[in-house]
Amino acid sequence: MKEIIATALALISLSATAHEKLTGTVIGTTDCVDYTTGQKTTTVNTAANAFDGNPDTFFATYDRSYTWAGLDLGTKHVITKVGWMPRNDATNGERRVQLAVFEGANSPDFLDAVPIYIVPERGTLGQMEYAEVNCSRGFRYVRYIGPSDARCNVAEVEFYGTEGEGDDSHLYQLTNLPTVVISTQNFEAPYDKENEIAGRAKIISEGGTKILDAEMGVRERGNGSRQFPKKPWRIKFSKKQNVLDAPAKAKKWTLLNNYGDKTLMRNKLAFDIARQFNMEYVPYCTFVDVVLNGEYKGTYQLCDQVEVNPGRVEIDEMEPTDISGEALTGGYFIEADAYAYSEISWFKTASWEIPFTIKSPDDDAITSEQSAYIKNYLDDVENRLRYKSASDLVNGYRAIFDVKSFAKHMLVNEISSNTDTYWSTYMYKKRGDKLVYTGPIWDIDLGFDNDGRTYPVTQTAATQYLWRTRQGSFANNMYEFVNRVFYTDYQTENDVLEVWREACNKADGLSVEWFNKKVDEYAAMLNQSQKLNFTRWDILNTRVHENPVARGSYEAEVQHVKDYFKVRLPQLDKIIGYDRDKEQGGIEDIFTDAPADDTWYNLQGIALPGRPTLPGIYINAGKKVVIK
Repeated sequence: MKEIIATALALISLSATAHEKLTGTVIGTTDCVDYTTGQKTTTVNTAANAFDGNPDTFFATYDRSYTWAGLDLGTKHVITKVGWMPRNDATNGERRVQLAVFEGANSPDFLDAVPIYIVPERGTLGQMEYAEVNCSRGFRYVRYIGPSDARCNVAEVEFYGTEGEGDDSHLYQLTNLPTVVISTQNFEAPYDKENEIAGRAKIISEGGTKILDAEMGVRERGNGSRQFPKKPWRIKFSKKQNVLDAPAKAKKWTLLNNYGDKTLMRNKLAFDIARQFNMEYVPYCTFVDVVLNGEYKGTYQLCDQVEVNPGRVEIDEMEPTDISGEALTGGYFIEADAYAYSEISWFKTASWEIPFTIKSPDDDAITSEQSAYIKNYLDDVENRLRYKSASDLVNGYRAIFDVKSFAKHMLVNEISSNTDTYWSTYMYKKRGDKLVYTGPIWDIDLGFDNDGRTYPVTQTAATQYLWRTRQGSFANNMYEFVNRVFYTDYQTENDVLEVWREACNKADGLSVEWFNKKVDEYAAMLNQSQKLNFTRWDILNTRVHENPVARGSYEAEVQHVKDYFKVRLPQLDKIIGYDRDKEQGGIEDIFTDAPADDTWYNLQGIALPGRPTLPGIYINAGKKVVIK
């Protein structure tokens, strides 16, 4: 009984002090702006104004972004509530607090900072607004970071809480998605692809109950995507990390910005389609919210770095000593790449002069013997494709080039309407294996009818493959390579039909119903995050990148993807020669009363030893049966 009373008294005490207003030493951005002169100052409109209790004064910084005001509390405190009031500016004051982020840290450089709240709505002039904080960690340093391009204009900031170490039992996520927090030394933002900025990355997930916190470097990544105001980044941890539920343990991870993809899900949908085709490697991808140096950046996709690594492209990683015998035969990871000319390690094929970047071995490790080997090998594929019969399995290109993986890659990109399929095409060669394989797929943000160069795909390519229209982009002469595989080689048509049939005929296979279910699942998952994202990036009514149409709402963008797929899938069925009704007709639910000794067959007509136990489509009593 005494223990129960003591616990109750402790809870009453905590409740009474949980919202105690905190004080401390004012810290923050020192360079401020004097609006009367427009000049930089350290004495006017300073961070102290945010904590003086006077709504008529305000804090305003000279720099427009990554600026903040905070408190050194002296000791750790668990923050339970925060408050804010916008600067009394009728023109911009209310919007200047929207998407502001509150953070807590225990290092004065804020490299260990984590968010404790984001302001989702505009403020109200002359009014303090408050939010409960649900974060169990104790912090010595707390701060308010203004949203981008706002000069951190704020009249008042308040922190409430109780002194204590706290714990990590519950941290704050911005939405239901994992929150990725990137903190760099000296608050320096990444500015190019070459220079890596040191710092720490924190990934908060599972409702705030799990955190990955590790040293890393961050830089920009990509080519065309780097030109957008919402930047894509690559994170490189100092040690290999298991990130969320990704299959790979690795140092390098990418954050895709998806600026021109207003559904925010096109890449992930394309990766799901690739899995329907059982492609050997499909990149890991998940939706996240991103904060950089306290500033909210939007909804991203955290993905694998496409590289040679267990759980990614699983081929032998070559050493500089692998220069002869079987060791020299692989593994190689290459890319038919229109940007190859700007890379360090690249070559052109001898006849068609198709540019290839060598992704692995790395630029600083590859030897002249290895570079010559993979170039000569691709030259051989090209020469055999040009001059020898495909049916000659000894001398034809099929002896050294895997057509089925090439067909799978093509079909995934076709159903995704990726205009840039052959602008950038990954391939790889394994050690001791004569075949060159194609994959993985990558970069589908312009897919699903999101590219003005080919929109609407259901009209421009209604009766043929999109790549065949020549309206897409190709690395130099890559069109000739593709055209010969699919139209000079008479066997390829059968390969295409076979891999398409495999993707469509399996249980829960490729279909409009399957696709709609995925889209609806992701739209629900993204609902909270997309609202913040399109507050930060107000582009739903604006055509950006290659957008053919600005549809005005997130819901309309999502619906367009579904409408496109509903038309494009039957078109491809017809182009490929696949009769969906005939192939999938007569499928019954699983027989619950079928005798165990009934004769069952697989779809190839081969009798099975008994009733199947694995999920799939089988034949029983002359009908197709789904076993789930």
